[in-house]
Amino acid sequence: MEPIAGIDHVIVGVRDLEAARDRWRRLGFALSPRGRHLEQPTGNYCIMFAADYIELLGLVDPPAAGAHRLGEFLAWREGPMGVALAPTGSAEEARAALIERGLSPTPPRPLSRITELPQGNVQPRFSLVSLPPEQTPGLDCFLCSHLNPELMRRAEWLDHPNGATGLAAIHIVVDDASALLPAYDRLFGIAKVTTTDAVAAVHIGRHRLVFSTPDDFVTMHPGAPLDRDFALPGIAAIELLIRQRTTAAAYLAQHGIAPGELPDGTLAIPAGEATGAILLLRES
Repeated sequence: MEPIAGIDHVIVGVRDLEAARDRWRRLGFALSPRGRHLEQPTGNYCIMFAADYIELLGLVDPPAAGAHRLGEFLAWREGPMGVALAPTGSAEEARAALIERGLSPTPPRPLSRITELPQGNVQPRFSLVSLPPEQTPGLDCFLCSHLNPELMRRAEWLDHPNGATGLAAIHIVVDDASALLPAYDRLFGIAKVTTTDAVAAVHIGRHRLVFSTPDDFVTMHPGAPLDRDFALPGIAAIELLIRQRTTAAAYLAQHGIAPGELPDGTLAIPAGEATGAILLLRES
């Protein structure tokens, strides 16, 4: 069995949840109601799509901030900090398949959150499996299995004014993409990892993880500037599919946002507009 089906969601660490919600709404995204995790000192707002999503994650229990990896991340920047991968089956089945590949996944651990709905709170529950950092070099990630997925999506949460329909790729900048190849060949299979010069792309279902050096990232995305002091390794950009480029561009213009434009027409929203995340909006 292939243990990983694709990307479940990307996590964007933010210092002020309410301000982040307002900023992403201005970009044309609908957000689900606020959630509060029960096992850790964090809360979130989610930008839901039909099969994946973006999670805006913030600390809601400041005294515990230093004890959580989010607190360490926010000490130096806001922005994309991790990726949750979608297991093909259950967390237990994915773990067994990873062990068969000679990897070292943790036993599944629970995570749940209270989501505040007008008619009453609901409690989505998850089962998480992690791998040692050396087995997913350059990327902070884990597997996330949804135990009651029917609580995660409502029609009004999926209707985004900018026309966004889902995740396409996560772009990670690293010192040397070629050095990562053995680990990702082992995790996903050599047929799913392709290289072009100094760029490595991992194809997982309909998604891609794209690893490149900062120089190569800028060459591939000339309309998406990268901060000179961007710490490596790190997630630089989230690539999203949109229905129509003209619709997205018009919405952004109405709200005073002027995205860059890549040679293929992809719109590039700078990191300063999206709590540290470069957003690449590509017409599907």
